[in-house]
Amino acid sequence: MEVILRDDVPKLGRRGDIVTVKDGYARNYLFPRRLALPATPGSRKQVEQEKLAAARREATEKTAAEAVSKMLAEVVLTIPAKAGESDQLFGSVTAMDIAEALAAKGFNIDKRKVLLEEPIKTIGEYQVPLHLHREVTASVKVLVVREG
Repeated sequence: MEVILRDDVPKLGRRGDIVTVKDGYARNYLFPRRLALPATPGSRKQVEQEKLAAARREATEKTAAEAVSKMLAEVVLTIPAKAGESDQLFGSVTAMDIAEALAAKGFNIDKRKVLLEEPIKTIGEYQVPLHLHREVTASVKVLVVREG
């Protein structure tokens, strides 16, 4: 059975692809989860229109992310934290702390977009990458300083 994918399906295809699958897989998995449509002439036209709309939306999101990326390149976040004598923090600076500091500067960035491999546990200067869009990654400078 030929179906048109309405969403990306792992190991099967991307949104808008026309793929051939077994009837049971389409009826019992893809159709109930609204992941695919039967490949009829009407649904092909509908998917083409959705593809065009998604491409326009993707382009505007990408340009907005690039503009935010340029603004973030100039931003320096200073995060005060309690630390011991050996510059070890008593806690840690997490992605949530960085997202809150960005919000205080006027940038609405979700904490899940902060690509911090592990929490910052020492005083210093760090470059933290931010995943703004599938194709756009920005970097922001974070200064962790001793509180007080």
